[in-house]
Amino acid sequence: MYIGELSKRAAATPKAIRLYESMGLLGRVARMGAYRVYSDRHVTQVRLIKQAQAMGFKLADVVPSVGGQRAEPDWAAMAEQVDLRRGEIAREILRLKALGARLREVNKEIRACAERA
Repeated sequence: MYIGELSKRAAATPKAIRLYESMGLLGRVARMGAYRVYSDRHVTQVRLIKQAQAMGFKLADVVPSVGGQRAEPDWAAMAEQVDLRRGEIAREILRLKALGARLREVNKEIRACAERA
């Protein structure tokens, strides 16, 4: 299939697909003359890349587990990346909870000042 069909099937823009290819995320892409020819494997890879991005992964984070000439993604590396991301999110949740508590205290002080005024 050509890039237009891959774009439709994977719900990604041709520009994004070209970027993924340039970063090595799609492995080797066959050519027929001047045209790139993609396979069902590429549809799966593009969908996986988009899913990773939706979960907050950077493309550079995805390269080690999806990129290259491998037929299948490196599932163990992906699981490790997900664990690391979950840890980052847990730390961010704690930080935001602490910030929320601090804002609650500041708001109490502001309201007390407003009542005195």
